[in-house]
Amino acid sequence: MPTTPLAAVPDVRRTAPLFRGRIGQDARSGHYAVPHRYRLHLSTASPDGLRLAVGHSLLGLGGSCPVTHLPAVPDCPAGGHAALRPLYEASAHHYTGPALAPVLSDDWSGRIVSTHAPDILRDLDRFPAAGRSSLYPRGTESVIEAVERMCAEGVEEAAQRAGSAGAGPAERAAALDVLLDTLGRLDRRLTGEEYLVDDRLTAADIELWVALVQLDTVHRCHLDASAVHRIADHRALWAHARRLAARPDFGRHLDLDGISRRHHGRCHGLEAAGAAVQILDWAGHAAAARDVPRPPSDGS
Repeated sequence: MPTTPLAAVPDVRRTAPLFRGRIGQDARSGHYAVPHRYRLHLSTASPDGLRLAVGHSLLGLGGSCPVTHLPAVPDCPAGGHAALRPLYEASAHHYTGPALAPVLSDDWSGRIVSTHAPDILRDLDRFPAAGRSSLYPRGTESVIEAVERMCAEGVEEAAQRAGSAGAGPAERAAALDVLLDTLGRLDRRLTGEEYLVDDRLTAADIELWVALVQLDTVHRCHLDASAVHRIADHRALWAHARRLAARPDFGRHLDLDGISRRHHGRCHGLEAAGAAVQILDWAGHAAAARDVPRPPSDGS
């Protein structure tokens, strides 16, 4: 296993979720892991929705925790979804804010358990299912959390700053340096390895894969061609993304048209020369993944 350190990464402060209930492992928790009680509401055009959709498939929860798919472009102001409004209003008295996705809801009470995607994926991992591996194996939590922070700050946020039309040249160049340094560390970690952590597929691989999807389908459009070529030069990283995209649990969830429509509906930046330099043929990999016969999920 490579020795590239991943733990010494600054923490990332994300927008505080309105609902952050947790699913425990017994009835005393109030919410506990029981089949047919919970439901996911998500759009795979958003990064959080894509992470959850992939994790949900890998965990084989299609028969025990159904998914309600939402439109790629939210149909209410401030990014809200009309379909989620009843859940928000039932869960918070006189709620007037946007009804945002993703949501994990409790069908027994008709209320929201959580809107915090990292917690939701960890809690889904607690559902009992025979014959599948955990996405958070014991002893790997700190490394997975480090990868999550690297992807959030060193890839997604750095790529946004590197392509920001409102930033000066020095700020964009510094952000690009952070992006390339982070990609380099992850690339070295994957050189000669199939997975990021403990020689098995974990939540760290989901996190990195979604970050690379966003980098190539969204952030690339605001970078110059030279920057994109430097990003593409991390061979082990993109080979990893390509392998995962060819797997049905990953590639089948790629909504490239939805990602594009969501991006253009939210972004007011300028398109740069990098928009013409696609790194991976995501459409081809997604189509190949959809053609692969899929074994039945646990509980289906």
